[in-house]
Amino acid sequence: MNAIDRLFARSCWSANRLARLTAQCLTTILLGLVLGGVPMGSFAQSWPDKPVHFVLSQPAGSGPDTIARYLAEKLTKTWGQSVIIDNKPGGQNVIGAQAVARAAGDGYTFYFATTAALVSNQFLFKSLPYDVQRDFTSVVFVANSPFGLFVKADSPLTSLPDFIAKSKSSPTPISIANEGPRTFGGIIARLLNAKAQTQSNLVSYSSVGVAVQDVLGGHADAALVDLASSAQLVKQGRLRLLAVTSAKRVPGFEQVPTFAESLPGFEMVGWFAVVAPAGTPSAVVDKLNTEINSLLQSPEVSEHMSTIGPIATAMGSSAKLDAFLKSENERWAQVSKEIGLLPE
Repeated sequence: MNAIDRLFARSCWSANRLARLTAQCLTTILLGLVLGGVPMGSFAQSWPDKPVHFVLSQPAGSGPDTIARYLAEKLTKTWGQSVIIDNKPGGQNVIGAQAVARAAGDGYTFYFATTAALVSNQFLFKSLPYDVQRDFTSVVFVANSPFGLFVKADSPLTSLPDFIAKSKSSPTPISIANEGPRTFGGIIARLLNAKAQTQSNLVSYSSVGVAVQDVLGGHADAALVDLASSAQLVKQGRLRLLAVTSAKRVPGFEQVPTFAESLPGFEMVGWFAVVAPAGTPSAVVDKLNTEINSLLQSPEVSEHMSTIGPIATAMGSSAKLDAFLKSENERWAQVSKEIGLLPE
């Protein structure tokens, strides 16, 4: 073999070796993508092929829990896979949020979040063990959740103006039961005092249920809590709903005025949204977004949710949830200034 032939042979060997190495690298990369949970088409089509977990920061029986379990039941029937509710209450939503922030973004863990976890906590704490922008991926907006001012059914207080007048004239401050001064209900109560120029006594409780029970027992004059948690007690005739915090009257409670009808510009509405750990495959995010939006647009689901308080809201894409969260941060910055709320 002459020098030219040897050079040609060596070149062919090098080219073949490079081709083999390239093929091996591509195989390794593709395998890594699949094992790493990157949204390959087949993965998205087969998802979910095992139980899906929705983490909540609230206890069983709470307003958010009621809604999450209802949607979980619907999704379970749609997928043929169980949707499990994991209640991780405590720490003003921090425990549940942190658990999801640290979870694998494999498409099987999601966070059924409220306003507090994704927005207001950023104005309540100097530091949090999670970062909303870094640790979560927006999936879908679920519903608005108006709050309400509730009194016992036989209370002499029959309207919000009546409540405000009594608060100003009573030698003993009227008490408003809530979950605490740095919770959503507590902040609304503080905003009510600020806008109505009243000095109601804001009494903190460990949970909505305990606060409402003290109103029913006559130990507190009123409760300012989410509508979902106490709507049935109104329909049973045990509580009276004086006003709601949404901009418009709530379907199913059209006879109940809004706070804004007595205090122009007053609107403070909680909400529910689903987010996922960062890194969750985009195809899974899109699929869950489509599934939940489809449910929210069905008359059956919308009507059922309205009977227990929240207003189903099919907002659309995950990008719209991103934009909404940005606007909510801006609104809470303004509210914080108005009531002198400082992070601790």
